[in-house]
Amino acid sequence: MEYLLFVVYLIFFAWLITKTRFFTASGLSKSQLIIIFLLKVIAGIFYGWMGLYYGDLAQMYDTWSYHRNGIMEYQLLGTNPHEYFTNLFHNPYQDGIQNFFGSTESYWNDLKGNVFIKILSIFDIFSFGHYYVNVIFYSFLTLFGPVAICRVMNDVFPGRKLIVLLSIFLVPSFFYWTSGIYKEGLIFVAISLVVYHIYFGNKEKKFGIKRIAGILLGIVLLLLLRNFLVIIIIPAMLAWLLSNKWPKYTLPSFIGVYLFFGILFFTLRYIDPRLDFPQAVVDKQKAFIQMVGNSSIPIKELRPNVISFIKNIPQAITLSAIRPYPSDIKHLLSLFAACEINLLLLLFVISLIWRKKSSGQHKGIIYFFLFFSFTLLLSIGFSVNNLGAIVRYRSIILPLLVVLMATQVNWGKIGSYVQKH
Repeated sequence: MEYLLFVVYLIFFAWLITKTRFFTASGLSKSQLIIIFLLKVIAGIFYGWMGLYYGDLAQMYDTWSYHRNGIMEYQLLGTNPHEYFTNLFHNPYQDGIQNFFGSTESYWNDLKGNVFIKILSIFDIFSFGHYYVNVIFYSFLTLFGPVAICRVMNDVFPGRKLIVLLSIFLVPSFFYWTSGIYKEGLIFVAISLVVYHIYFGNKEKKFGIKRIAGILLGIVLLLLLRNFLVIIIIPAMLAWLLSNKWPKYTLPSFIGVYLFFGILFFTLRYIDPRLDFPQAVVDKQKAFIQMVGNSSIPIKELRPNVISFIKNIPQAITLSAIRPYPSDIKHLLSLFAACEINLLLLLFVISLIWRKKSSGQHKGIIYFFLFFSFTLLLSIGFSVNNLGAIVRYRSIILPLLVVLMATQVNWGKIGSYVQKH
């Protein structure tokens, strides 16, 4: 039964992709769309297989835990529909609603998993609880994210479709972590909704109901699936919108907004103790330190003050943007992660040496990608000491950085240089 369902749904969604206007308007051919979709399905199957047989070693057991909980929710729909439709709103903790950034006894911390489980339970209605059939549904749904970014970047960098395509879709860790049944795929869709609707809203000089709804949907998804990303994306959004209004002051807009939010980050606790963001980061770091895993490493602990955060910036950047080192390799996934990050660092150097002359247009979205990515890397480095989690968390911003680097490289000049030498 599972094999039959798998084949039927695979053929149906492969066909549906070629008939969905959002996908066909991307500039990708029907065959390209189908190939990318099939590759995502294959990656999702491999992800599930790794989680099943090497879950403890590679720290990927959560995907099957979510699957089992999704089946339980699916069964609950048949036995107790009222509980199924209302349990997302249950708060079992006394101060769970107020504990927005808490790692324990927090309604919001539980919500990100509960929402994802609820989504899987909806898949189970049509797949009858088969994991690998759900992979097809999830691959189709999460394809909207990279296609949205592809449409934006093809407009930003016309004539570079192949580079844009490879940069967005085929970054290995991004493709792997966002294809498997885990939250990263939907989180990237949420980020892409914000980027897509702000970019084209600005280009059209009009933010109608459709654009505003798309932006709000992206923010709500982030709030539900990884709430701290809302705090990170809002300054980037506001700075981008200001730079769209005053294009001559793009960089000053971003610097000004980030300075303002940086001050708020450290001072809002004096207005309301519940807004103690530095302490929330420290608590998150402590929670990760206590969860000792195969790839956990010793780090300097943060303190909730400005000086401590500044002193820990080098450690945070090293953790989130450079590691794993070759010495950190313990299994196949860590080997791939180490190779990938070193290749991306090489691409960064190449983009500086053989750089194309920039027209100076579209600075807003470029700075959005850079500032958003940098602050996300900082937040990961400040709070996470588990290399496996770091690789997964940062995967969602790698395409945003890779596409900026790859499209700015003068590949023709490199080709000529290689031929001469």
